[in-house]
Amino acid sequence: MMQDLNLDSSCNFVKPSPTMEILKNFHTRCKRVHDLPSVDMFVTTADPVREPPILVANTLLSLLALNYPANKLACYVSDDGCSPLTYFSLKEASKFAKIWVPFCKKYNVKVRAPFRYFLNPPVATESSQFSKDWEMTKREYEKLSRKVEDATGDSHWLDAEDDFEAFSNTKPNDHSTIVKVVWENKGGVGEENEVPHFVYISREKRPNYLHHYKAGAMNFLVRVSGLMTNAPYMLNVDCDMYANEADVVRQAMCIFLQKSVNSNHCAFVQYPQDFYDSNADELTVLQSYLGQGIAGIQGPIYSGSGCFHTRRVMYGLLIDDLEEDGSLSSVAAREYLAEKNLEREFGNSKEIVKSVVEALQRKPNPQNTLANSLEAAQEVGHCHYEYQTSWGKTIGWLYESTAEDANTSIGIHSRGWTSSYISLEPPAFLGAMPPGGPDAMLQQRRWATGLLEVLFNKQSPLIGMFCRKIRFRQSLAYLYIFTWGLRSIPELFYCLLPAYCLLHNSALFPKGVYLGIIVMLVGMHCLYTLWEFMSLGFSVQSWFVSQSFWRIKTTCSWLFSIPDIILKLLGISKTVFIVTKKTMPKTMSGSGSGKAQREDDCPNQNSGKFEFDGSLYFLPGTFIVLVNLAALAGCSVSLQRLSPRHGGGGSGLAEACGSILVVMLFLPFLKGMFEKGKYGIPLSTISKAAFLAVLFVVFAL
Repeated sequence: MMQDLNLDSSCNFVKPSPTMEILKNFHTRCKRVHDLPSVDMFVTTADPVREPPILVANTLLSLLALNYPANKLACYVSDDGCSPLTYFSLKEASKFAKIWVPFCKKYNVKVRAPFRYFLNPPVATESSQFSKDWEMTKREYEKLSRKVEDATGDSHWLDAEDDFEAFSNTKPNDHSTIVKVVWENKGGVGEENEVPHFVYISREKRPNYLHHYKAGAMNFLVRVSGLMTNAPYMLNVDCDMYANEADVVRQAMCIFLQKSVNSNHCAFVQYPQDFYDSNADELTVLQSYLGQGIAGIQGPIYSGSGCFHTRRVMYGLLIDDLEEDGSLSSVAAREYLAEKNLEREFGNSKEIVKSVVEALQRKPNPQNTLANSLEAAQEVGHCHYEYQTSWGKTIGWLYESTAEDANTSIGIHSRGWTSSYISLEPPAFLGAMPPGGPDAMLQQRRWATGLLEVLFNKQSPLIGMFCRKIRFRQSLAYLYIFTWGLRSIPELFYCLLPAYCLLHNSALFPKGVYLGIIVMLVGMHCLYTLWEFMSLGFSVQSWFVSQSFWRIKTTCSWLFSIPDIILKLLGISKTVFIVTKKTMPKTMSGSGSGKAQREDDCPNQNSGKFEFDGSLYFLPGTFIVLVNLAALAGCSVSLQRLSPRHGGGGSGLAEACGSILVVMLFLPFLKGMFEKGKYGIPLSTISKAAFLAVLFVVFAL
């Protein structure tokens, strides 16, 4: 097993050898279907406008069609928006799944998200039977798409069935708990034509209750799945991240089930987040180097999607509570399995307490009818259920941060657990990043604010490195990531210093040989980052666009995370989780395997081109461009001479080159000043930035 997985015992990074070799070894350990562990799959969505239901349906279909026994899988979709449109779309998708799943398994389809698979026609050499099945399946998917599209603008279907009665008089932030078993695989034995369980849930929400955003939805998913299927492992994916590798579950189980690297200590298996558009080249490179580097310490950081979790670990189990064979120690058994302790920690539902005991003791879940658990599932979805329990504190996904993934991740590592990182080719999961613009800025601000929240809460690595079981180097890795938002202040100054020095006629850089050393160091850094991109198959243009976006997001988006966290710490306001808008791509795709090929197959015509609106996110960037243009204009018309006026101590060519470099990095803003429509900066933003630029110039002079 160790040899097949290319896994070093001192490292938590796994780069699998060819899939067939892994699965051959896996089948050796699990020769019979009933030997395979069950897996509960979670999908979260919250807004049918910002997260199109057809996109959620495609993610669902890709999960239902995975190469894993259907009677060992169950898919739960949490709809925090309580949208009848989302439920309708998912219900129709479950009907189509009875065609899609057998088709995928019969012909071993590689891409199992229909909206991607049907972009390319079948190969001419395929059999006539395959072509007929392909055409029939495509027609059925087009019917599904039309139904969802028609339902978006017409609500007559809402009253057509009694099944939608639960959605009457509901609001996204004010509704009762809804739990519906959309499809149950009754009596399933794992045959290819079977479709896994599918359950739709929407927890109760009231205006005067805290709901803890995605973390609260995930904890409700854990409770409902614990009542119904109680699988020992849980997969969570975002609603726009479809499964791109059909054997992804089997590969994750290879890590959990192997005995040679003390697999009992592995809390979760994280796959990198890859994307089928070219808006996320920078994130892909970051994961390839930083992510894999951190994986070599105590394991990768949980990144919110594409992750397999161990249920027992999410129930707050400590690593010291286990014996060598993975069973509970006698001390832990007395502490955890006492009924009063369980009710205090997990809530006063007897059914939940029973399922927790079974999960902690690794007892197989009896195959009961899912409908028998509906009443208990409704109970654990009430707003007040988590009151005075440990949910969100030491159990499940942790609260107190909008970056619930990083917060939960450091909580797990602080208890001594490790994690594993699997990087596949082709990628296990694929999604889409929002284009450069308001949605990207909003997402970056939420991430930076959430990371700063963790830095200042109980899970802070500043505390953990001294008094918890997290490794010192792992704490440093977390500290590096959590302080990203603080980088916005020095980067803002760096972007303004060359212009200030030009206007003030003062030197920013040393002269002579020392200037040459600085230029050499900067050049070496640029060449190294360029090598990082090109070694992964990305182009020079992609590298420059990513460098530009890094400066823009730092000064324009991360900057706002600092007042957000200050206001929260002072108790003046609270941070808010705003759902990022997802869009259905309109790109051609191939089934090829490499990042470079995905970039070529899916060219983004607007790569590096930003969309603008009147939000404050674009004020700092516009201000930076105007200030540097003013400084350069002053030099060009001899308002500020490049030659020093005070004995060689003034500004010079180096400062002018610095300002030119800043303008180049903020090129999308420079173009936006002359564009119209969504690619143009609003006049109000330009006016505010111009006023601030005048003040800056006056101050500098």
